[in-house]
Amino acid sequence: MNPFKKSCLILVTVIVYGITPSVHAADAGTDANAGWYTRWLDQVTAIQSEQPRWMTPIFTTTPRLEQEFRYDILLENASNGNELDNYGNGKGLEIIPFDPVELIIGVPPYLNKNTTGAVNGWGDLPTLIKYRILSANEEKGNYILTAFLGASFPTGTKPIGGVAVILTPTIAAGMGSGDFDLQTTVGIALPLADEASIGQTLSWNTALQYHFVPMFWPQLELNMSHFTDGEHNGLTQVFVSPGVVIGRFGIHERTSFSVGLGYQVAATTFHTYNNAATLTMRLPF
Repeated sequence: MNPFKKSCLILVTVIVYGITPSVHAADAGTDANAGWYTRWLDQVTAIQSEQPRWMTPIFTTTPRLEQEFRYDILLENASNGNELDNYGNGKGLEIIPFDPVELIIGVPPYLNKNTTGAVNGWGDLPTLIKYRILSANEEKGNYILTAFLGASFPTGTKPIGGVAVILTPTIAAGMGSGDFDLQTTVGIALPLADEASIGQTLSWNTALQYHFVPMFWPQLELNMSHFTDGEHNGLTQVFVSPGVVIGRFGIHERTSFSVGLGYQVAATTFHTYNNAATLTMRLPF
């Protein structure tokens, strides 16, 4: 089965399982676990009610605590003319186990290089923990401040996967006014071994978003990376990334669906790829 068909199968499976627990939870008299599941979802609703209701941007990780399954497909055009298809893009399950914490368990992406003789295979396993420091919803201030700790584990197919665990501490913030909001993150990727060859990457991502009619969230992002040590030592790249997310379409109770398209264009002379188109699909629950 090719990677695209696998991607569709994963998405359909997640949608089915995403709806099923909500249906079961509605019948507490016949499901012994429904009471616990319902109480947990009620707690998640209360936690999310204390933060803005913005949409998660396409490229910038939102400072909001989100609970969903997300799956992205990225089509990248490299500077040397090669193409890379990234199925999953490291997205996956996002849950809020308790206040004020979110845990993201990413699905390793499948990388397909459209180059003769290139090795295709799975990327590394990504994870992320969010800790919300302070927040207020639209009625009480419309802002949020969150700390992240990301980790990438070298589980991928060689030579696609990395050779060391990489930790990425990040600070994220957001502020809104009316239908506008700004979400931004600043973080640095720190390899736990072989730093001289892998290098460190300082990343700064900012999304400007506008809530246009109930279901449309157009946005413009700036994605910056500065490299220290490694192959690109001392270089900086910036991408300008317009996009739009449409949603949230209700499915059942808390379960909904959103879909978005984004396009990155290199804005600096140095860049590791020319442009990239992304399709993002989310199933909040």
